[in-house]
Amino acid sequence: MPVLVLLIVLVGAIKKVNVFEAFIEGAKQGLGTVISILPTLCALFFLIGIFMSSGASDVASHAISPFARAINLPDRVIPLMILRPLSGSGAMAYFKTMIETWGADSLAGRVGAVMLGSSETTMYTVSVYYGAAGVKKTRHTIPCALIGDLTAFITAGVVIGLFFK
Repeated sequence: MPVLVLLIVLVGAIKKVNVFEAFIEGAKQGLGTVISILPTLCALFFLIGIFMSSGASDVASHAISPFARAINLPDRVIPLMILRPLSGSGAMAYFKTMIETWGADSLAGRVGAVMLGSSETTMYTVSVYYGAAGVKKTRHTIPCALIGDLTAFITAGVVIGLFFK
């Protein structure tokens, strides 16, 4: 990192750019971006909290469980499937609990690890990047991204089921 900073300052000096002024200008623009997406992030975290606290996640888990079992997804990973598109930190916290409870070598631990590694925090990513860019209509982005997440979840169950006996 120090070498990279030194390199940036050196290139700036060669090109006669005031590196400090350019840094301050970039920081101002970054702060503006943070301020513009903050309401969206607050709303998203609020809605995730309501979803988890209201018991809606439990209802969704119960509804999904027959389909999940058909593709070798243990009931223990269903909350992870629900959390992952909404919140990366929430999914990681739940996954940590899974590992502590059932172990990393359990079917749930392995499927959960593949799920986390092959899916995205879709709603968070869309809200941050589209919020920063000022995009109001997401069109097909969210359905397509959620289909990608679902594909990752199904593939995790099937592939791990083939190799984990």
